[in-house]
Amino acid sequence: MKVFAYPPQNKWESLIKRPTESFDAIEESVKGILESVKTKGDKALIELTKKFDKILVRELRVDEDTIQAAKKKIPVSLKNAIDAAYKNIYAFHTAQVGKTEKIETTPGVICWRTSIGIEKVGLYIPGGSAPLFSTVLMLGIPAQIAGCKEVILCTPPDKKGEINPAILNAAEKCGIKTIYTIGGAQAIAAMAYGTKTIPKVDKVFGPGNSFVMIAKQLVSVNGVAIDMPAGPSEVLVIADDSANASFVAADLLSQAEHGPDSQVILISTSNKLIESVNKEISIQLKNLPRKNIAEKALANSSAILLKTLHDAINFSNLYAPEHLILACKDEEKLSKSVVNAGSVFIGNYSPESAGDYASGTNHTLPTNGYARAYSGVSIDSFVKKVTFQKLTPEGLLKLGPVIETMAAAEQLQAHKNAVTIRINAIKKKKNV
Repeated sequence: MKVFAYPPQNKWESLIKRPTESFDAIEESVKGILESVKTKGDKALIELTKKFDKILVRELRVDEDTIQAAKKKIPVSLKNAIDAAYKNIYAFHTAQVGKTEKIETTPGVICWRTSIGIEKVGLYIPGGSAPLFSTVLMLGIPAQIAGCKEVILCTPPDKKGEINPAILNAAEKCGIKTIYTIGGAQAIAAMAYGTKTIPKVDKVFGPGNSFVMIAKQLVSVNGVAIDMPAGPSEVLVIADDSANASFVAADLLSQAEHGPDSQVILISTSNKLIESVNKEISIQLKNLPRKNIAEKALANSSAILLKTLHDAINFSNLYAPEHLILACKDEEKLSKSVVNAGSVFIGNYSPESAGDYASGTNHTLPTNGYARAYSGVSIDSFVKKVTFQKLTPEGLLKLGPVIETMAAAEQLQAHKNAVTIRINAIKKKKNV
């Protein structure tokens, strides 16, 4: 990785730029894909899959026999691992379900808020170069807990034109049986606009490459909600001389192997550690099956030497990483200064991979600096918060004058009348 020693703070902005920050080059292409699916439907999906995935898909929907057969195709050890991860993710997300509390704001005026599952949701699961069945759990479990009535899943085919059996197994475990062999921006378009085969949904979830990210953002202006702008993966590691260089290198490579447009950043107060990490990266890189992908990501990455951990956390908050690892002294204390991050991993024995798979937290997180304003996926992502209120006649008599005064001040006479007419009726009834 490129090394920057003690860059002044006025140079930090240039160092936090992502390799995908300029989308102009591909935005027109994505717009073309969206329009094609919108106008030609299933025909466009088949054509685009053949063009981008080099596969002729004859049936977009995966049949039940294929889903059931997937159970026999994965090792028992993997099936057990999926079960263990499911248990932890389910437990963590179930704890997020809040109770409905009724509040009497004024005597006779009762207000409350209820969470209601979004009726139709679409899950996008990357699966071309790497079958991310773990993402099925991360999206399927909260959808299941939230009580979404209709959940569909889109994922691209592999080189054989098939869907990895682990993805199908994880989907069935989450109660998802409506699965389509379609990926990329065209999958986002299909879920957003609907086709003859694929139903239109109310909200689209899932990470993906730059094409998928742009597609999600473009469809979101046409009445379809999205979880967040989740694009190419990234990690920032803050490490000092107490860190284990081999651990840090492994964490950096675990994100670099996601894709060539991923980015990894090391912030350290120790030049010796940076040198050791770079050596470790060279050693570990040799044995990675996705070595070429990781090397391209590393070309977009950097190691930055700063004077203090205070500077390091300030840089991190400016960068707003998807994943943040604190491999340094006083890591618990330092974690309290984190304000911008998707998910934080504290200490030398908390690898980012734990959150990716089985600790229980969700790995669908904001990237590209969006952690400054967005949270990762949770139960809240799959529900609507609907407010309710009920006023008794006595409650309206107490609160009515306040409403009338405010409505009159805003010159909204009909608003005032809606209260006044009721108050007069209540008073008339009482006199009778």
